[in-house]
Amino acid sequence: MIVFAKGEGCYLTDIHGQRYLDGLSGGAFVTNIGHGRKEVADAYARQAAELAYVSPYNFAAPPTIALASKLAELAPGDLKHTFFTSGGSEAVESALKIAKQYHWLNGEPKRSKVISRRGSYHGASFYAMSISGASHDYNSKIFAPLVPGCTQVPWHNCYRCEYRLEYPSCDLLCAHMLERAVLHEGPETVAAIIAEPVPAAATIHVPPAEYLPMLRRIADKYGILLILDEVINGFGRTGKMFAQEHWNVVPDIMTVAKGITSGYAPMGAAIASTKIVAKFDAAKGRESGLNHVFSFGGHAASAAAALKNIEIMERERLVENSAVMGAYLLEGLSHLRKYPIVGDVRGLGLLAAVELVKSKKTRQPFSPEEQMPARVTAHLRELGVLARTYQVVEFGPPLTAGRREIDMIVEAMEKTIVWFSKETGIS
Repeated sequence: MIVFAKGEGCYLTDIHGQRYLDGLSGGAFVTNIGHGRKEVADAYARQAAELAYVSPYNFAAPPTIALASKLAELAPGDLKHTFFTSGGSEAVESALKIAKQYHWLNGEPKRSKVISRRGSYHGASFYAMSISGASHDYNSKIFAPLVPGCTQVPWHNCYRCEYRLEYPSCDLLCAHMLERAVLHEGPETVAAIIAEPVPAAATIHVPPAEYLPMLRRIADKYGILLILDEVINGFGRTGKMFAQEHWNVVPDIMTVAKGITSGYAPMGAAIASTKIVAKFDAAKGRESGLNHVFSFGGHAASAAAALKNIEIMERERLVENSAVMGAYLLEGLSHLRKYPIVGDVRGLGLLAAVELVKSKKTRQPFSPEEQMPARVTAHLRELGVLARTYQVVEFGPPLTAGRREIDMIVEAMEKTIVWFSKETGIS
């Protein structure tokens, strides 16, 4: 384990003085504005000195109200109402409870099921884990029984299509099968469909242009709520403020975290549409509000940090930089397709992946015994670049990255590919 002592811009320095390019924005696609932003630290400190915390049960603080207003301004469509949390897992839990209570208030209490996708990741809390398709077998084996009513369907992994089809001749069978799952479960029992616009925590896949609009149509057709999980995608990561904007799709509920503060303070949120909130407003008695709360939701000092973080993003046009540098990163990584072990290169904005395989023709992955993830990650680290490797090598540097940082990533990846090819005897 590396112990880091300092961060500045796109770089991290460990306790031994070794400096690394942070190719993962803090390790989990979080520090969108980069490290060492004194402005954000000062905003947090000023608010903490004046009023750090009041309980969200009955109170609010000015920066929390201001942040809710800012999010209503930034969020697409009629996503105007924010329920604050401490992070992404809590945001997902909140979104699911909002969906279930909405249907209950709508006179449809049987709508309790949630449909998600294989390959997805929605968090580590129990409900979020139960709907996560990534590592579902592992979670089931250790933590079963998981939350009932959670169904996973095939996802838009075009490189490793579960149906062994090719896009576009596949006619997006994965989306059609999601509709089949709705019909199989019974539309009157399904509360929500949840999806990451660009799944990122597992292997990073950009959906075909028609995919998210199809999910929106399916949800509307059967009276199901669509939840888009933008915990990683949101706040500029894909080259738009929110990834859904690439496809002009607006969900009923959107979850955010990570980039909302760039990791300078814990915070997340579930942002609901006016249609959803109207149902709560029309209810009477205790049922008129969401029966749900987190002690640190809307934390005043965290809200101040979030506001300053967003101010920096807008002032420095970091979303636009993500789009430009993301295209440059994808172009550079795409040149690596010439190597025999590079099966695929994909990404959107500053979120990119290189999939390494034993055979381009068969797309055979490396075996666990070959320890590709650990060895590739370690070699990149020796070259001064921090990345994360599962089946793919993932990159997501801060949105402040320039051509110099992108060139460093591409050069280190190419050197690592050449090295690992020799190590495995593939040429």
